[in-house]
Formats: sequence, structure tokens, C-alpha cells
Amino acid sequence: MSQANVFMNQDACRCGSERVREQAAQWFARSRDGALAPAQQDELQRWLAEHRQHQYEFDLLGTLWGAAGHVPRAHLEALCQADPVSRLPRRRFVRQALAAGIATLALGLSWFGWQEHQLNYQEQLQTALGERRQLNLPDGSQLEVNGRTQLAVQFSAGQRYIQLLKGEVMFSVAHDSERPFVVSTGNGTVTVTGTRFDVRQDPEQTRVTVENGSVRVEGRDASRALLTAGLGSHIDAQGQVAAPYAVDAAAVTAWRKGKLVFNDAPLSEVVKDVSRYREQPLRVAPGSVAALRLSSTFNANDTDALLRALPSILPVAIKTHADGSSEIIAK
Repeated sequence: MSQANVFMNQDACRCGSERVREQAAQWFARSRDGALAPAQQDELQRWLAEHRQHQYEFDLLGTLWGAAGHVPRAHLEALCQADPVSRLPRRRFVRQALAAGIATLALGLSWFGWQEHQLNYQEQLQTALGERRQLNLPDGSQLEVNGRTQLAVQFSAGQRYIQLLKGEVMFSVAHDSERPFVVSTGNGTVTVTGTRFDVRQDPEQTRVTVENGSVRVEGRDASRALLTAGLGSHIDAQGQVAAPYAVDAAAVTAWRKGKLVFNDAPLSEVVKDVSRYREQPLRVAPGSVAALRLSSTFNANDTDALLRALPSILPVAIKTHADGSSEIIAK
């Protein structure tokens, strides 16, 4: 492609972007002036669905509108260079600027640069076996991520959205009543505005534990539960939410300090937890052995030590198979 053609394509892209901004400004101004007629609403929805840039520019204007009170009027007037509208009430003044196509109202304002980054943010993260990571989000929320975890972050003006594909995360969510924080798994969702809670996504269920604050857990089948501090629930593979039950949040989240804590836990549950920290599979013989219960604390980074200690705690033995896997059997 010639250099001239490259410049022509770049100019065409810029012109197209400017047209989209102008159209978004017109639609936004019309929607702010009053409720759109049904036919107009349908037309707007068709326009928004035509291209993701349409939705982005329209949402950005909503962000600017909500933030207009933070921008000095003199700065708005300088950007718009519209003396005739400077005598209008502030909200109507901003509306006139938008209707005139001033969709770049925030250019050059570092506050808006920060705000756009906070509202429109994407990130993906995947951790390896034994790896723990901390992710700081632009809204002030913090994610402590356990090993073998995969997630995606997507912030917009209306919602803070996390898709947890597998693994476990401890969420410390900054309060924002205008933008709910939603964690989505294959089984359902967990919604909050500000709290600390742990979500673990296993193949067969999603487990939720609340350390403080409250969360709303919803399953695919529309079942739901409200959890407060010290309560937990889970969503099964069919999307059904269990009724809230008491949990030891400190024990559940001990992985953050590299610990595995078991309080009168059946060996079947212990094996599930320990397997998440091992390269080779760990199994337990069915029946009475799987039902034996264990109370102890172990190092998550040295699960072999747990297997060595287990026969001295319970009437079991450890059998190693040719494929490298281990099985807990009756002694």
C-alpha cells in the first residue's frame, strides 16, 4: 500500500470517528431533552447495535454528563467557544455543547483522562500452579488471586464486571453505589457495591464466602441468596444457589498466607482442596475412608508434607500409582 493511500485511510478513519461522535452527541442531547418516542428509541437501539464504537461514544457522553459538575464553567466555555450559550443554566449549557458535536469536551483535562481510564478498563490475568498475584484496579478495588486462576476484568460507566473462568480470588471492593461490582462464573453471579469476599470456581460449583459487607448471589435458574459477614453459599452445576450457611472465613481465605486450614473437614473435601495445589492428581478411596474427618493446618506450597503426615493423624496409607498420582486408602 502506498504512503498516500495510508494517509487517505487514516483521514477516512478520523472522519468516520468524528461523524460517530457527532451522531452520539445528537442522540444523547435528544435523549436528555425528554423521553424518546417508541420509534425513536428503536432507531437509537439500532444505531447503538451497528458498531461497538457507537455504544462506546454514547456511554462516554453519559460519563461526561454525570461529571459536568466537576469541571469549572470557565473551562467549558473556553472549550466550546460559545459566548451565546454561556448565559444558559449549567446543565442546558452542557447539553447545547453536546448537541453542537462537542463530544471531545474532556480533551486536555487530566481529570477526565483519569476518569475514562477508571470507567473504561480491561484486563486479563492467569496464574500458574502455586502462583499468587495481587491486582490493583483503577477504582481502588484489590484482587488477591490464587494459583491456577483465570479471569477477565471489564469496567464501563455502568458496571464493574469480572468474569472468573476458574480458580479463586479474594475481592476487596471499593464502594460505588452507582456502579455495582459483578463477578460472573459459569454457574451464576455475585453482585456487590463494596465489601470483602472470596469466590472459588471449581468444575462442579462456585463457592462464595463473605468476610465483611454483603453480597447477592444469583444462580442461572434465578435462585438467589443474600450473604453477610461470616456467611457462605455455593452455586451448583445446575445454577441452583444454596441457602446461606455459617463459614469460617479466616480458614477459607488462609490460602492468601500460603496455608491450608481444615476444621473437621471430610477427607473427600480435603482431597479436592489439596489437589488444586499439586501437579499430579490426588484421590481418596470411596466409602469410609472418604468420610474420615481432619482438623489441621498445612503449607499450601508443600502438599507432600501433608501426605507424609496424614498416616500419623488418621488410619490411612498413601498409595502412589505408576502415573505419578496418589491415593489415600485404608491402613
